[in-house]
Amino acid sequence: MSAPTTAEFRGDLVAWLDENDLTPPDDHSLQGHMHQFARVQKALYDAGWGRYGWPEHAGGLGGPAMLRAVVGEEVVGRRLAEPGPYSMLEVLAPTMIDYAPAGLAAEMVPRLLSGEEQWCQGFSEPGSGSDLASLTTRAVKRGDEWIINGQKVWTSFAQYSHRCILLTRTGDANTPNHEAITAFFVDVDTPGITVRPLRTMHGVDEFCEVYFDDVAVPESRMLGNPGDGWRLAMDLLPYERSTCFWQRIAYLYSRFDALIEDVKGVGQAADADLGEVYLALHTLRCRSRATQHRLAEGQKLGPDTSIDKVLLAGAEQRLYDTARDLLPGVIELDGGDWRTEYLYSRAASIYGGTAEVQRNIIARRLLDLGKE
Repeated sequence: MSAPTTAEFRGDLVAWLDENDLTPPDDHSLQGHMHQFARVQKALYDAGWGRYGWPEHAGGLGGPAMLRAVVGEEVVGRRLAEPGPYSMLEVLAPTMIDYAPAGLAAEMVPRLLSGEEQWCQGFSEPGSGSDLASLTTRAVKRGDEWIINGQKVWTSFAQYSHRCILLTRTGDANTPNHEAITAFFVDVDTPGITVRPLRTMHGVDEFCEVYFDDVAVPESRMLGNPGDGWRLAMDLLPYERSTCFWQRIAYLYSRFDALIEDVKGVGQAADADLGEVYLALHTLRCRSRATQHRLAEGQKLGPDTSIDKVLLAGAEQRLYDTARDLLPGVIELDGGDWRTEYLYSRAASIYGGTAEVQRNIIARRLLDLGKE
């Protein structure tokens, strides 16, 4: 069966969502969000919507990847699922399809697409965040296993995850940093793994520390070959800054609509502030649309996605700064969504690559301005 056009697909999906009630329960905890995401994923997978845009050999129904963006936009824009858990799906499933042995991908990817499992991404470390190539978690070969020791941090949703795509160091002291990194697909319940949630200032323990103490991983769980980890990480970034951003933008637009409702009647002064937010969001959406189409056409994305990251951070923070300014006392005194999301937005210019690092990439690699 041929895949539908994007417009046909969206129309049919919207009709299906209107007919099938996936309204989240009144549970705004992180655990509630994770359960709701799994519920939505199962419904979408069982009905076929969650399988379009994914290759058939990994449990999908084929068709262009753009169809996945449509699903994410509609689901997140309707607030049926939060963008954070959804982002793990769009980042890690393509990575498994590209790097895992074919049999492993065919077995595991449907579990993620169907909501049966949640996965996490073990990249950042206490001493290597933006400088990922300096990571120190080490894997040493022992027979047909690799023994892993080290620590990861800022690992989103690790306490709810069944598997982890993990970057380790495998080269010796003479191996260049970028050639000494190897990726593994690790079961989180493996003996020797300890997960410790981190509660942040916005009151949610989305991030975790993960410790690896003599963790034995079969060689069959290596993703790619020894030394392919850096290439895997670089190939992952386009997914992180394309479909994931598209979903995040849909979420921010939904919050913008909520802000308009909350400030109705404030006066003309508010219109100017809201106009600036709309301009920032629309600029971001236009840029992200172009990125989506370049990826769909098979183009290689690289440092140009740093522009998307800077625009996203700026638009998100402008939205919540405007909410603070137009809703006096809500951020400071109210314990509702605006406060929680305002505090979370402070990290928008840090997570996924700091704004300073992204601007340096733009200056040096896109504008050829050099290091000075």
